Formats: sequence, C-alpha cells, structure tokens
Amino acid sequence: MAKFWRRFFLALCTCLLCWQMGTAIAQPKVEPLITPEVSEPETLRGAPVVLGDDELFRIEARIASFDQEFRAKVISERLLEFAKNEELDVDYLQVIDNEETQTSDVLVGTTLLATFADVDAVAAGKDRYDLAKEYQNIIRDKILEYRAAFSLRNILLGVAYTIIATIILLLSFLAINLSLPRVHRYLRSCQSTWIPALKVFGIELLSSKQVVDLTLEVFKIIRLTTWLTLIYIYGNLVLSFFPWTQGFARQLFGYARSAIFTVVKGSINYLPNLFFIAVIIFVTSYTLKIFRFFFQEIEKEKITIQGFYAEWAIPTYKLVQVLVLVFAAIVAFPYLPGAETPAFQGVSIFVGLLLSLGSSAAVANVVAGTIMTYTRAFRIGDRIQIGETKGDVLAKTLLVTRIQTLKNEMITIPNSAVLSSHIVNYSEANNDPETPPLILYTTITLGYDVPWRKVHKVLLDAVAVTPNTLLTPRPFILQTSLDDFYVSYEINAYTDKPKLMPDTYSHLHRNIQDKCNEADIEILSPHYRAARDGNQITIPADYLPEDYEPPSFRINNFPPQKNS
Repeated sequence: MAKFWRRFFLALCTCLLCWQMGTAIAQPKVEPLITPEVSEPETLRGAPVVLGDDELFRIEARIASFDQEFRAKVISERLLEFAKNEELDVDYLQVIDNEETQTSDVLVGTTLLATFADVDAVAAGKDRYDLAKEYQNIIRDKILEYRAAFSLRNILLGVAYTIIATIILLLSFLAINLSLPRVHRYLRSCQSTWIPALKVFGIELLSSKQVVDLTLEVFKIIRLTTWLTLIYIYGNLVLSFFPWTQGFARQLFGYARSAIFTVVKGSINYLPNLFFIAVIIFVTSYTLKIFRFFFQEIEKEKITIQGFYAEWAIPTYKLVQVLVLVFAAIVAFPYLPGAETPAFQGVSIFVGLLLSLGSSAAVANVVAGTIMTYTRAFRIGDRIQIGETKGDVLAKTLLVTRIQTLKNEMITIPNSAVLSSHIVNYSEANNDPETPPLILYTTITLGYDVPWRKVHKVLLDAVAVTPNTLLTPRPFILQTSLDDFYVSYEINAYTDKPKLMPDTYSHLHRNIQDKCNEADIEILSPHYRAARDGNQITIPADYLPEDYEPPSFRINNFPPQKNS
C-alpha cells in the first residue's frame, strides 16, 4: 500500500510538473511601451443571460435605472420559470413590437420574458425587431434543450451511459494491470541481449540492469498516470450525462483544455531553445570524442609528450571531460525551461549554497585525489603501506582509495588522509625498471663467542635457499650494533615479488633456524653476570692461544677471628 501511495504521489507530481513546465516556458507577450488609453463605452459591457449552465445572449445596454446585470438576472429568472413550466409550449413564444414604449417584447402567451429597446439594437448593430426575433429563436431552442435534458428518457440514458463507461473503465484497469507483468518479463529477458548500458559522453551512468529497473519504474508511473487520466475522463463523462452536473463537467473540461493548450503552446515556443541545446550537445559530444582519441593515443604511447607519462592520460581526460561538460552546462543553462524565472534562479542559488557549505570535505578529497594522480605515488595493484595500513591497492578514485589488507580486510581511506600520510610503495621496482629491487631484511642477535664470519656464511646460506629472493644483486649482511652482551646481524635480501613478502619472511626465518642448527650455533642473546676468576673468556677461540685454559676459581681461607 505504501508503494501505491508513493507512485500515486509521483504520478501526481509528474502531471503538475508538466503543467507548470508549460506555464513556465510559455513566451510572454510583448507589450508596447506606450499603450493608448481607450475607454470602452459603457454600452459594450454585457451581462449574460443564462438558462441552467448555458449562456443564451448578453445584455449590453441599460434602460433608465435598470443596468445590464439587473436586466440579465430578471430575464434569466423568467426563462427558468418558463422552462420548468411544461404547460407553456414554446409555440406560444412571440415578439410584440410596442410602438408606445418603443420596445420589442418577447412573450410566451401573455407573460413577458424580455424587453429590448433601441439602445440594445444600437449596441448589437441590428434592427430592434430583428434582434428580438433572433433572441426569440435562441430562447426557443434552449428551452427545448433544457426540457429534453431533464426528461426521464434523458436521465435513464445518462444512467445507461454511466454503466457502460464504468464497465469500460474497469476493463481498461484490468488490461493495464495484466500488461505490466508481461512487459516486466519481456524486459528482463532482453536485459542481457539488446538493452545496453546508459552512457553519456562515454560515461556509464546506468548498467543494463539498472536501465531495466528504471524503465520498469517509468512504466509503473505511466500506469498510475494513465489511471488518473482515465478516472478524470470517466468523471467528466459521467458528470456530462446528467443535466444537474453538466456545468461542472464543462468546467473540468475547460481546465484540461487550458492545461493542454498551455503545454502545447509552450513546447512550440521552446523549439528554438531546444534546437540550440541540441547544437550544444552535438558540439560537446564531438569535442569529447576528439579529446578521448588524443589521450588514448598517449596512453598507447603512440603520441609522446616529454614529462607527461602514459598513465596520466585517462585521469587527465576525465578532468578535461568534467571541464568541458561544466562549460557546456553553463552555456546551455539560460536556454533551459524556466531558467529566467525567479523560482528557478532562487533554487539554483540555494542548491549552490548547499553544495558550497556541505561539500568542503568532498572537494578536499577530490583535490587530493587529483594531486596523487600526478605524484605517481602508487598504482592500482601495488603493495603499499599508508600509515599503519598495509595491503594491495584495489581502487583509486577522486574521493577515496580502497586497500585490501594482508588479512583480506577492505579498508577505504579518504584521499585527503592519504595525501597527509606517508606512503610506502613496495611495488615501485616492478613499475620502474630503473628502480633497484625491494630489499627484505631481518635481524638476529648472537653472542660474542660466535665468530662473525661464521655467522655471515650461515645467514647467506639461509638466503640462498629461500624462495622469492634474488641472488643478483647479491644479499649482504650488516652488523648493526655491538651491544653489551651480543652482536646484532641484519640480513638483507633482494626480491622481485613484494606481494609475497609474508611468505618470503616466513621461509627466511625457518632457513636461518635450520642453518644455525646445522652449524651448531645456538640462537640466543646471552646476558652475563660474570665473576671473572674461573670463567671462560668470551673472545672467540680462533683468537686465543692454543695453550689457553680457563682459569680456576681462587678461594682464600681466612682464619676465624676470636671474640675478645
């Protein structure tokens, strides 16, 4: 039920929008700068004489103290009494030319219906008697129509017509409801075949599935709009079938006719502006095609510009595309429907103010994304580290950068935060052949009693059997510190597979353990509390004399002291 009311409201807004658009785009009439003041004579102001909802004629002159409105009202009341009194036949209508009062009177039998004087004839531009005869014929015809409309036969026909119109309305509703599911199935079956994605100037706005979804929603709105239109037509017809409501039906029909005429007239007046907008779209489209061809050639390196990298081609084209579209929108803006109306201009200013106040963060991200594009800090697929986040770059847009961590976590980082952080790119060597390969390094601490040459050989042997490491350039060992109790050895190995860093480190650590065990090297960081007498010196055995023996402990026995 909620969906029905939403669609009902949307369809109603669509109808109102179409009517308002026609009103807004209708060209105003050009008024002359100086309009002569022409006062119409009072005799030209007429008052209608009506019977029911029909206007018979107009009284355009006053007689003595009786103005047009009063005369028309009195005549209308007399005609209504005559029409309701079916005992008075219309054949009793006659025109009497009264020479004494200089008037022509319309009577039914002996009952006076209307009096016309010379002023009426002058206002109508006819002879007084001829004018009275003309009005007599009009009164005769309208009385017959009025009585026929209120006859039992006509009312029964109205009921029958109402029943027929109701059946047609219900059948129309049933046909519309049955057709929509068929359209839905047909569009879904064609979704992956001949329904393409919606693209504007090469930018995909909607996928084929979204196009089908949007089309179905449009069909639903059309269905609801058709329902409303049928209900409007049905109501207008039913009201016109009965004499009591025919005036209201004419009024409703007048509203619809006025709205349709306004929309059609506004559309015709808008054709020159529409042609100009079509020219703008045509020129913009081919301008973008030229730019796209140029930047695609740069991307393919068929066109080279010194200092302009091929990877900049597509991002630069997108920036140029945005600038061209903004320029085209500015040029076409004055030619949009209702662009010069105060309401349209006020809404434009309001929207611009909202964008200015609420999009500062978005603008900062867009600027940061543009800057990062031209700094070449990283590319899609690179293994990078931003702050404390390490992973592979999945996407790089104008607003955010998406990274998949080593634990398959998807992290979205605003470009402004990326620009303000330090970026470590582990894949730069793969992107630039002139950049040396990535170095993987780890540290091990061993005691001073292990010869450093032996340690170097063991560590290099461990690197040699580690997968994903390079032997050229050769790995190397750095002794990074000589601490109080141990030496720190840093093994450095080159790799061309930065995405396999965790696996490579794991293999390297295992190989270091295996090689140290094979060489009888115990991996530990000794801490000494030395009593130098009787302890083995920590200098490696290679540097000691061949007859060196660890000193023994010396214990001095002191004689006991006597108490005095």
